[in-house]
Amino acid sequence: MNGIASKGQLRASYLRWAVVTVPLMLLLGFASGRSVPAGSENGWYVALAKPELTPPGWMFPVAWTIIYICQGLALAMILNARGARGRMTAVALFAIGVVAALVWMPLFFGAHRIVAAAVLISAMVVIGIATAFAFGRIRPLAAWLLVPYLVWISFATVLTWSIHQRNPDAETVAPAARSSQLL
Repeated sequence: MNGIASKGQLRASYLRWAVVTVPLMLLLGFASGRSVPAGSENGWYVALAKPELTPPGWMFPVAWTIIYICQGLALAMILNARGARGRMTAVALFAIGVVAALVWMPLFFGAHRIVAAAVLISAMVVIGIATAFAFGRIRPLAAWLLVPYLVWISFATVLTWSIHQRNPDAETVAPAARSSQLL
């Protein structure tokens, strides 16, 4: 029996990974987004002075849905690259970035810690770039699928710092949210 898989077998293996990774990313993103009231559902956020470049509220779930799908597809490509040099490092970087992204929503919208959220999202940009380079060494298309995420969080970094500049006392605007929307 030949040890090399056919193109069809490789495609089927990738699709099996994608069937797991895409819904997983969407589920994790949904859970993070619902962990605390966000956007127009958050009285504290509504009360903040925001820059003119703040997108309308409907844009956030649309952008994040696209981003999570792209991330899930990119991760599936890397997980499917069995035996690729640097694969485990790339997956570890990706996982660190996902954990950081999941912490950002509760930190910003729940705890009202704008400076800490700005520092975290700045770190997310660095981790995201490192992940894209690690993915690119294995599967260039996987790196390109991370570009929407990198663009969005770079924009979100600017937005977060701008909100902090306009609201230096934001942590005292309203008490931090203590309940979860998940239940």
